Amino acid sequence: MASNTILQIVTLLSIFLPNAKSVQFNYPAVFNFGDSNSDTGELAAGLGFELSPPYGQTYPKLSPIGRACDGRLIVDFLMDAMNLPFLNAYLDSVGMPSFRRGCNFAAAGSTILPASPTSVSPFSFAVQVSQFLRFKARVLEILAKGKKFEKYLPTEDFFGKGLYMFDIGQNDIAGEFYSKTLDQILASIPTILAEFETGIKRLYDQGARNFWIHNTGPVGCLTQNVAKFGTDPSKLDDQGCVSAHNQAAITFNLQLHALTKKLQGQYTDANVTYVDIFSIKSNLIANYSKNGFEQPIMACCGYGGPPLNYDSQISCGQTKVLNGSSVTAKGCSDSSAYVSWDGIHYTEAANQFVSSKILTGIYSDPPFSDQMPFLLDLKF
Repeated sequence: MASNTILQIVTLLSIFLPNAKSVQFNYPAVFNFGDSNSDTGELAAGLGFELSPPYGQTYPKLSPIGRACDGRLIVDFLMDAMNLPFLNAYLDSVGMPSFRRGCNFAAAGSTILPASPTSVSPFSFAVQVSQFLRFKARVLEILAKGKKFEKYLPTEDFFGKGLYMFDIGQNDIAGEFYSKTLDQILASIPTILAEFETGIKRLYDQGARNFWIHNTGPVGCLTQNVAKFGTDPSKLDDQGCVSAHNQAAITFNLQLHALTKKLQGQYTDANVTYVDIFSIKSNLIANYSKNGFEQPIMACCGYGGPPLNYDSQISCGQTKVLNGSSVTAKGCSDSSAYVSWDGIHYTEAANQFVSSKILTGIYSDPPFSDQMPFLLDLKF
């Protein structure tokens, strides 16, 4: 079923691409919205905690605080490829952060739908959009007082010319499996996407014109979900991923793609780009060895050893007493051999792979391979 649906996605792309508006890459600033896949410190700053080592062990130039990875995220690689600095989190006020070339509102655990009292993150998509609106208003207010802050803040025209990136929805899908059936989750997707469309409209009404929308990845292949929902082998596909989770992700992505086509037709003065992250990550996992990896699903940083090295009772980097013994969820010696970092998030090596595929332009609607002059001089 999954293979047939992926074929449908490819077919839809081939139908839609000829009429699509070409993408340009000359953005003075980037404003990012999302969850832990692109959080560079928002939840850590907002809730007052830090992700301690081994988080950040691969790329020590980045503080491990905030990024749920051993190093760089996809958003970091994309910013680097566009010759822009890494994005500072909106709520991170320490270290004199510069927001001149953009701001990151993504927060780990965030959902498109409004957060509940039990949500990991209170910063749902609507809240992130509201944070942006306040950010923009405050920036313009401060700039009106004089030019001494221009070194740290985007100028007014940057808001219209900037790129608005989105990578959110994974938690709306995966999180619901703990309390809902697959049919219930599939039925909720239109409501989720209606909330997303409302946020996009709020940004458009504020002058945003360049939208880059990532779909969600194969959540059924995340170690955490395999450990929880894949104990029955009949629930797994040929790659060892939970079939129902990936079916939900595929359905979400098909409807998200349809929404982006609607937005492309509705906002004729805007650039709306759909990025097929699902196909990239699925290819990585299905052909992990050919792509230079040794472990497609087992976590690098975790506890329990093969086949998953994941225990929900002890997170990466933690030390706890389990069954009367003190144990630590340690990082592996070579994270570049793993796709999964901590059972939920990808390693820097996997993020680099995904980024390199995004930058080919062929996984996007519309494609942009002819608009990528920096492809010949990538820094990673």
